[in-house]
Amino acid sequence: MTTLSDPLDPLLSHTRADDRPMAETLRALHALLPVAGDPRDPVEMLALLRFLYRIGRRDLPLARVFEGHVDAMQIIGRYDDPAAVAAMAGQGSLFGVWNAALVDEPLRVFDGRLHGGKSFASGCGLLTHALAGADTPEGHRLLLIDLAASTPEVDRTWWDVVGMERSQTHVVRWNGADPASFRTIGQPGDYAREPYFSGGALRFVACHAGGIAGVFDRVRDHLIATGRGEDPHQLGRLAELYGAAEAAADAVRSVAATWAEPGFIERVAAARLAVASAAERAITLAQQAVGVSGMFVAHPLSAAMTDLMVYLRQPAPDVQRMRVGKAVVDAVLVPGL
Repeated sequence: MTTLSDPLDPLLSHTRADDRPMAETLRALHALLPVAGDPRDPVEMLALLRFLYRIGRRDLPLARVFEGHVDAMQIIGRYDDPAAVAAMAGQGSLFGVWNAALVDEPLRVFDGRLHGGKSFASGCGLLTHALAGADTPEGHRLLLIDLAASTPEVDRTWWDVVGMERSQTHVVRWNGADPASFRTIGQPGDYAREPYFSGGALRFVACHAGGIAGVFDRVRDHLIATGRGEDPHQLGRLAELYGAAEAAADAVRSVAATWAEPGFIERVAAARLAVASAAERAITLAQQAVGVSGMFVAHPLSAAMTDLMVYLRQPAPDVQRMRVGKAVVDAVLVPGL
């Protein structure tokens, strides 16, 4: 009997190799996407989340940039022309969502031209198109910007962080970009429209959960390779680490089953808190298990931990706690088996 190989496995086994540019890997991942556009049901949602989880397990910076590509494609397909964006991606276009405001320099359309900038612009230098919120005469709207026709000024000195360096997350600015290089997508308010906005949050939480599994993999591999896998203290840590990784995966899996149902938004917020807690515990356990060896830059665990630490820092965690607390008061969220 012949076992069919999974095309994702060899692709991810070379994600950090110098001889394979990340843009090439992103295009190859797009060709393997299990879901085109918005998931139509929980089955499709789970298939997409599992895909992102597997990428995050091997390479979180790659997962971050690819999730942005998926996000942008879903938004454009939902509010504009799904056939056109699919054709562009099929021809090699790479998309991302750049929506973090740049203090004192908001992105805006003035006299028909594009001015201002964005921070946390992941995939800068890799993407061909960016979807970004901008102030326009019609209100705050999403713009699809052709980055070849309207190349921004890029500040690459800003992204000086301990992890996620390879996500190429920079500050970008435009100073009077030609109106022919961008166009509006959808209507004011579309970016944060639910349940799609929370669906996007669940996608990056799936990447986080994959990152926790990646920490688990590297700790286990290190302990076995160094002959410490049978040490009773290490067995206890591995058991806890497995529990953290499995709890994170289960949190994502259970919320996926409620895609677009009442309470989905609140369940996503709860999953964000649960996965963040599991990640912090996993990082502590990994440091205890491997020790200083795992903090050397050349050690596979080093990048796995620091990438996860940085990627976890999504904005407004207290807002998620308050949302979950309010959902508990309103009996939207009730624990059960």
